[in-house]
Amino acid sequence: MATNVHLTPELEDFARSCVENGRFNNVSEVIRSALSMLQEQEERRIRFNAMLDMVREETEREGGHTLEDVLAEADRIIEEASLPR
Repeated sequence: MATNVHLTPELEDFARSCVENGRFNNVSEVIRSALSMLQEQEERRIRFNAMLDMVREETEREGGHTLEDVLAEADRIIEEASLPR
């Protein structure tokens, strides 16, 4: 499949420097690597958003705690531990 990609001058310079530094054989490899990383990032984003949705659903179903509630409980536990026995 032949696809033409037009890069900004800065991206073109960067891609060519990657080739000149020996990391890639040609600009096409640079672009494929970049797209592969973008694909992986997108898959991670999708999984993360799915996890957030699960947490929201669980919180709606089972309830949750505010940060203030958790900090107040931690303070209470610390205070109780500090009292003489």
